[in-house]
Amino acid sequence: MSFDPEDKYRDDSDRVISGNEIDIQEGHIDAGLRPKRLSEYIGQKNVTDNLKVFIEAATGRGDPLDHVLFYGPPGLGKTTLAGIIAYELGTTLKITSGPAIERAGDLAALLTNLEDNDVLFIDEVHRLNRSAEEILYSAMEDFEIDMIVGKGPSARSYRIDLKKFTLIGATTRAGSLSAPLRDRFGIISKFELYKPDELGEIIKRSARLLQTGIDDESITELASRSRGTPRVANRLLKRTRDFAEVRGDGHIDIGVTKETLSSLGIDEMGLEGLDRDILRLIIDKFGGGPVGIDTISAAIGEERVTIEDVYEPYLIQAGFLHRSKQGRIASREAWSHLGLKPPEEQPQLSFIDEEPEQV
Repeated sequence: MSFDPEDKYRDDSDRVISGNEIDIQEGHIDAGLRPKRLSEYIGQKNVTDNLKVFIEAATGRGDPLDHVLFYGPPGLGKTTLAGIIAYELGTTLKITSGPAIERAGDLAALLTNLEDNDVLFIDEVHRLNRSAEEILYSAMEDFEIDMIVGKGPSARSYRIDLKKFTLIGATTRAGSLSAPLRDRFGIISKFELYKPDELGEIIKRSARLLQTGIDDESITELASRSRGTPRVANRLLKRTRDFAEVRGDGHIDIGVTKETLSSLGIDEMGLEGLDRDILRLIIDKFGGGPVGIDTISAAIGEERVTIEDVYEPYLIQAGFLHRSKQGRIASREAWSHLGLKPPEEQPQLSFIDEEPEQV
């Protein structure tokens, strides 16, 4: 089963710096780059330090690890860390996604096939349908589920005991989780965007596994344009390797690196064409904003959910975009980045987080 179950539900695979995988062959390569142990995992130090304690305590008692919720932008290593947890526990990892579980019976089949201490990873757990989510309540708390067989007067309720397991849920929208489900996770961890030096370590490690030579200047350049995301860093490394093999001698130097990034349309801040199109739309057509997300969606021909989940997080993190009650507004930094003169004054807006992290 794929390590990236969300791919078939969102059609943004043509993006070079997307958080999602591009094709099956590259998915196999990415799987080979994933660390297997906590000691090999780079970044998210607060998360991994706590997990070391929780895993050691659980294994010492002979108990399953408490249920875990990971939340944060895509591509930061949530699936990878789920695999590491299963490896450290010495058990099996089974992977699915919220949209793939269409009926309550699908989830019941998964749960009843789990063995003692198995790890079940559900990506995009906030997209579970209500009937499947309600089955999880008793499964997570009491390790049992109630199933109704038949209809009408002949319907019968059966209680099925489950083996003790660990559920790991991952989501890019923690605020969309229902309170009853969220409260049943005993360990809740937020993933932050990576720092350039952490991304540099990841690129160096990946280049070694790919048996590709790369100089320090190229590592720094790739890290600075990877949007704080390891998956993007590995993607850019592989595309740069392609240019190095075709246009050079196979060794990645700064010349090849800059040529690759220029060809891919990725600027010094990690923005690609559509990121800049969003900013230019807000500035050129709406005077810098505010403008509603649905208007932006219609104008650039992208679904609202794609803009919110794929494009906006980094634009906001980089300080190029603000969200307010009145709509989106391009910051002064966005004007300057596009080579435009920002207005002397911007409108007074009430800034909000439209989807507060309620964890």
